[in-house]
Order: sequence, then C-alpha cells, then structure tokens
Amino acid sequence: MTASVISRPTAELTPVTVPDRRVLRRRLGPGRRIPFALWLGPLLLVALWFLASWTGVLDPRTLSEPWVVVSTAGDLIESGRLQEALRVSAVRAFAGLGLGIAVGLVLALVSGLSRVGEALIDGPVQVKRAIPSLALMPLLILWLGIGEEMKIITIAIGVAIPIYIHTHNGLRGIDGRYVELAETADLSRSRFVRHVVLPGATPGFLLGLRFAVTTSLLSLVVVEQINATSGIGHLITLASSYGQTEIIVVGLVVYALLGLIADGTVRLIERKALSWRRTLGSR
Repeated sequence: MTASVISRPTAELTPVTVPDRRVLRRRLGPGRRIPFALWLGPLLLVALWFLASWTGVLDPRTLSEPWVVVSTAGDLIESGRLQEALRVSAVRAFAGLGLGIAVGLVLALVSGLSRVGEALIDGPVQVKRAIPSLALMPLLILWLGIGEEMKIITIAIGVAIPIYIHTHNGLRGIDGRYVELAETADLSRSRFVRHVVLPGATPGFLLGLRFAVTTSLLSLVVVEQINATSGIGHLITLASSYGQTEIIVVGLVVYALLGLIADGTVRLIERKALSWRRTLGSR
C-alpha cells in the first residue's frame, strides 16, 4: 500500500492555477484615460488635410492648403484684424452665455421646486424648444434692431434652453429619500436648496452647460453674419464676397478652437466637481 502511494503520478499533486476573473472583468471598461484625447481627432483631420493638399488630391480652389492658411493667419495677426475680430466675438459669446445660464438656471429652480412654477414655465420653454432660434431672428430684428442687444439676446435664448432642460431633469431626479431626510431634520428652505437641491442638480446642470457652450457658438456664427460690422463672422462674410477661402478657413479654425477649448474647460470642471462619482467614464 505504501508503494502504491509513492508511485502515484506527481502530476495529480500539481496545483492548478485558476485565473483571477476580477482582472478579466476590468477589461470590459473603456480602458485608461488617453492624455489629450480631445485633440487627437482634430489633429488627425488636419494631418489628412495636409496630406491631401500636398499630394494634389485636394484642389486649392476647393479648400486652401494648410500652409497658405497658416500664412494668412499670420498676416491677419500682424495687421491686428484677427485679434480685434476675436475680441468682439468673445465678448458677444460670453455675454450671451452668461445671461442665458442665469436665466435658464433661475427658471429651472422655480419650475423644479414648485408645481405652480412648473405649470407656468415648463410649457412655454418646451414650445420654445420646438421652435428653432433662427425662426425667431426676424422678430428679434424687428424688436431690437441689428445692434449688439439683438445678437446677445439671440445667443442667450439659445443657451437658456439646454440649461433649463438638463437642470430641471436633474432636480426632478433627486432621490425622494433625501427630501424626506431634509424634512425630518427640519431644514429651512434655503438650507434645503443649498445642501440638497444644488448638489443633486449639479450633474444635470454641467451636462446642460456643455450643450449651452456649443449652442452659444452656433448662435454666434448666425448673428455675426447678419449685418455685422465686426467679429469673426463678419470676417468670414467679407472673405466669401471676394472668394478668399483661406480667410474663411482661418475663421472656421478660430470657431473650432473656441469650441474645443470651451468644451474641454467644461469637461475639466465636471471632472473636478463630480470626482466623487464612480462612472464608466471616470475609470
């Protein structure tokens, strides 16, 4: 009997390593965050544009070469035209964005915290949501003229809608148990808003802010091409009259850079403000 135990194959006594399934599960996520991922796509498009222009596939009459655009941008900077146009456009965009954020946030708080407010506010906002901002341009021009007020208010109207929609949804999505806890703790209205409502609505507000930033730039492009005498849009309109595609591309690149920088800033704020959330995108 002792001999049979000794002669047993040693392979049966070799421990089998079982793979840790928890490690395998981690691969289901999107993976580690890529540095400067927001800029990789645009840089790839620029590289393709450069390659198509250099090989002659892209006709210069259709789209100017990148090096011509860079040279034109240098000339505009040297003359000061680009800086002045950028300053005017930035003032319009930020003024409209700030006004729209304030109006949308106030409307969302009133509508989200009061049934009466919701009955009075939500319906008209949903009606405006269904009407494109471009459809309101003739009325705004008749009421306000073609000055800066019309341009800023047009941008603000476009900004207020996504701020309202997403902040209102964030408010109505707050867990009812937090409200019951606040009532049990006998919190005042102001402390309830500060400690429960605002933190609960922050994710929705930041999501609306990303849409609002994009909307402000879209509205800016439209209003600056309607009887404007300054700004990036005016620069583009003037260049299109003379067939200067290189100046048009410079203006479009400026708009694109403004959009990327603004969206990246909002994403950074969102990442810092909501660092406590464990989501798929934060892994």
